[in-house]
Amino acid sequence: MKGILLAGGSGSRLAPLTAVTSKQLLPVYDKPLVYYPLSTLMLAGIRDILIISTPEDLPRFRALLGGGDSFGLTLSYREQPSPGGLAQAFLLAEDYLEAESCAMVLGDNLFYGSGLSRLLRAAAVRAEKQARATVFACRVRDPERFGVVSFDECGRAVSLEEKPLQPQSSYAVTGLYLYPPGVSRLARTLRPSARGELEITELNALYLARGLLDVETLGRGYTWLDAGTPESLFEAGAFVRMLETRQGLVLSSPEEIAYRFGWIGREALFRSAQRCAGTKYGEHLRTLAEEETLRRDKNAARRQV
Repeated sequence: MKGILLAGGSGSRLAPLTAVTSKQLLPVYDKPLVYYPLSTLMLAGIRDILIISTPEDLPRFRALLGGGDSFGLTLSYREQPSPGGLAQAFLLAEDYLEAESCAMVLGDNLFYGSGLSRLLRAAAVRAEKQARATVFACRVRDPERFGVVSFDECGRAVSLEEKPLQPQSSYAVTGLYLYPPGVSRLARTLRPSARGELEITELNALYLARGLLDVETLGRGYTWLDAGTPESLFEAGAFVRMLETRQGLVLSSPEEIAYRFGWIGREALFRSAQRCAGTKYGEHLRTLAEEETLRRDKNAARRQV
């Protein structure tokens, strides 16, 4: 499975913060916003990822993330010349995806919760083995701002609407989607909406009509934040700070995920720690690498006894 991280858009809701940079490069507490959706794709076991952004912002993403070596990834980049809707990403990425399944995440979305990796990997298996698509839904207070999914009395998804004036449910479809091979071909059948965009909701509705869409609801214990406004960006930073301060964790560290999955070794972790020397983030990476060094030394000593 391949991944797409959609990091385009003008970021107009965050002006003037976005006057000279992409919103996905703005800080969410101790790391750039883009680290959070990137980590989500990694938790799904995805190592080959295409980042789509504007011609102006792509060089900044390359400067931050490079080819992905520090994270055990292969990162590619592609321009989105002008906003054409979320589903446009699959047209831009058609040759990249070829005949593979894929996951797409929006660059301003943050996901957190115990068991998230398990949910993502299960959805990836369904896409690859059963040709099923999966979206994730979360209860919100203002569903009219989002794509909305409604359910029947048995909990089965029955309809999808894009920013309805009178929502049929309180469940918004989040910015995380997994699709089987052939999603680009299906996206080519879409026609621009009244907004002049290829709507992701219409694409998902095609899978729903064919009986090939699974909707995973993120209930208690999960958090989804769309950090596309000043208020939600601040809220995301406060959320991350609270968890990291109280629990002594670092959320959505691509280096740590890669290390724990065995995609990079302790030497690469030490190098990343050195690049962030003098920061809490760098100290966290250094501690991880030193703990592994200590564990290996203890095991070596036991073998010599």
